[in-house]
Amino acid sequence: MTHTVLIPTPLRPFTGQQDAVEVEGGTVAEALAALTDRYTDLRRHLYGEDGQLRHFVNVYVNDDDIRYLQREATALNAGDTISIVPSVAGGAAASEAPAPELTNAEVQRYSRHLILPEVGPDGQRRLKGARVLCVGAGGLGSPAALYLAAAGIGTLGIVDFDVVDASNLQRQILHGTPDVGRSKLQSARERLNELNPEVNVETHEVALSSSNALGILKDYDIILDGTDNFATRYLVNDACVLLGKPNAYGSIFRFEGQASVFATQGGPCYRCLYPEPPPPGLVPSCAEGGVLGVLPGVIGTIQATETIKLVLNAKSTLVGRLLLYDAWKMSFRELKLRRNPECPVCGNSPTVRELIDYDQFCGVAPGSAAAPAAAPAVPETTVEDLRARLDSGSIFLLDVREPQEFQICRIPASTLIPLGQLGTRIHEVPSDGREIVVHCKAGGRSAKAVKLLEDNGIPAKNLQGGILAWIDRIDPTLPKY
Repeated sequence: MTHTVLIPTPLRPFTGQQDAVEVEGGTVAEALAALTDRYTDLRRHLYGEDGQLRHFVNVYVNDDDIRYLQREATALNAGDTISIVPSVAGGAAASEAPAPELTNAEVQRYSRHLILPEVGPDGQRRLKGARVLCVGAGGLGSPAALYLAAAGIGTLGIVDFDVVDASNLQRQILHGTPDVGRSKLQSARERLNELNPEVNVETHEVALSSSNALGILKDYDIILDGTDNFATRYLVNDACVLLGKPNAYGSIFRFEGQASVFATQGGPCYRCLYPEPPPPGLVPSCAEGGVLGVLPGVIGTIQATETIKLVLNAKSTLVGRLLLYDAWKMSFRELKLRRNPECPVCGNSPTVRELIDYDQFCGVAPGSAAAPAAAPAVPETTVEDLRARLDSGSIFLLDVREPQEFQICRIPASTLIPLGQLGTRIHEVPSDGREIVVHCKAGGRSAKAVKLLEDNGIPAKNLQGGILAWIDRIDPTLPKY
């Protein structure tokens, strides 16, 4: 019987850089014997002098660990896939170069780590030698970067190209009020150096893309995903899989968060959990849906914890597990994850072997990353035109935001019907000949509302830029959110 043996990246130099090898054998032992007979240099990496599999080598048949089957005597069926993976989930994250020594000052700084048997001096030296990249210096990246720097990660990279906005300060604790308008990377570097001057902070002030991701990520041991959009999230996932870099994943929305560890050898990747992104605009952004300020603190700290555990080669990480957190209910749940053998990126026969156009994959129109991407093309009007005609009584102004947004600020004479209720309350939209203008915060939701009205035979126009444009160009006395 023929079987496929999947070769992990560290062992590919001994198989002529092949990532999969076909072998014959009725058991795992026979298949591995055939493999090492063909590639003799591979034997010493799999077996010790006593002829036994090394303690740090795990072997899986399909998705089952042979330690929980019949070990090397496990019988094989035709077409079975054998995977060789590190014994510790997540693998050795730091480089194999000798870990740097600790100075006396560092011994004092990290003394509470050093007395932990799970860390100790050797573990702290591994942390000092580690290189971690935070993708994003926002809600998730802020707490994660602070705790990684405090923990003594030797080199901490950050990718971001945004500036600090006042609305960030409710959750992005890397930045303060004096930083509003400054580069997030400048603010982050200063805060992290202030917290721990021993940490080398590397900044990458670019938008992560298919053209630069591999070049940036390749120099780091672990990637911490603090992204806020699907296109970048899939980009980070695929780059991590292609490079063999663990991905400490987190995501947040309103009161709920998720965390896991993806892209480890033998473990699932983000695409195993979500093979495809949701249609553009279906899932509101935090700017539209809101987020509890402390939520990214919880999830980002979990990401930092998992990153530290990966560096320390902890035996129990979130690999193969999805942690769900509900801050409002104060509850945690855990779901089991498995690598999908048919995953196009990390599966047995991957079809994605290079980075793709992730905007296209996620259905995002070019140049529209900052706005809802799914807004349909509909008739529009400007805030200047609205202002000139609003007092005439010839316009019915429909606000499709949420009630709490309406309480923050509103355009005079507007009527509130939230977008989610418009379908059942469409009879409340007048048909008395007045022109109907629809608005939301920035124009995305109102465009969908106009389309819904048109589908029901009611002509309407979308207000370009929404109430934010009204505040910028008509009434700057209104509070901006």
